[in-house]
Amino acid sequence: MAKSIVSLFLFSFLTLYGQNNVGEIERLDPALELLIPKNASLEILASGFSWAEGPVWVPHLNGVIFTDVPQNTAYLWTEKDGLSVFLKPSGMTNHAPHSANQGANGLALNAQGDLILCQHGDRRIARLKEWDFKQAEFETLVDHYKGKWLNSPNDLVFTAKGDLFFTDPPYGLKKQDRDSLKELSFNGIYKWSQTSGLTLLDKTLSRPNGIAFSADEKTVYVGNSDVTNSIIAAFDLVNGKLTNRRVFFDAKNLIRKGPGLFDGLKVHSSGVLFATGPGGVLVIDSEGKHLGTLRPGKATANCGFDADEKYLYLTASNMLMRIKLK
Repeated sequence: MAKSIVSLFLFSFLTLYGQNNVGEIERLDPALELLIPKNASLEILASGFSWAEGPVWVPHLNGVIFTDVPQNTAYLWTEKDGLSVFLKPSGMTNHAPHSANQGANGLALNAQGDLILCQHGDRRIARLKEWDFKQAEFETLVDHYKGKWLNSPNDLVFTAKGDLFFTDPPYGLKKQDRDSLKELSFNGIYKWSQTSGLTLLDKTLSRPNGIAFSADEKTVYVGNSDVTNSIIAAFDLVNGKLTNRRVFFDAKNLIRKGPGLFDGLKVHSSGVLFATGPGGVLVIDSEGKHLGTLRPGKATANCGFDADEKYLYLTASNMLMRIKLK
């Protein structure tokens, strides 16, 4: 709660003195203006976090939920009420062997409107059973693959039919403890459903992170957060399987131009990708052309749209921000 008060004070201070707009928009192609108006700017909504992640718009709350991973806390921000603590703990309840007090990371809503969480510390995908957060209970959807603990589920996305795709890098385990706690020899991309259970789709990426579908759900995009292979990979989705892996976007020439690696990504209804990566949020069209970058000046973890795609919300290091879209 102390962080909430500090963040709200900081936001009020910045707004009062006209400094709540920060960073810059790098425009590389005129097509960017079709999505982001010329007068648009990055707006700070809240600050003071350790590492903000996983923004997801929740229509019935008319606000965005996001996480502070190291602090094991989830927050809610609304236009009406500002910032409030939403869920604590968010992802570490001693459900699994762990080495870091890591809370939830990626968040999503299923077709029923339930909040689904990638829980780093608990090494599972979980569902929040009730929207009563004073007595929050988590239901485990999946935490093992072939009898072995998952690494630390990171990001997730649902298909229209309700199948859940997620990535499982090792970031929820401290480096010095991975030899003793990491039970899987790879970092996988998975599909899970209530009826068919868990299926390993790919284990070839070194650090699979953000994951999203094209609008027609024929292509799966996965950000690889590896400084030695900083790419967005694309796969064809055929009969529930990933095929034809290829490099959709290579950021090797951007690594030194700004902080951050490929992390979360979302696909706009136009087919354009908004991918957090080197320098901020890269805006990339469906052909892989880099249209521009939203540069908050800090490493950027994840992003998400509201229900009408009026705003893009993004988490950048210690801040929650947004930018108005066309």
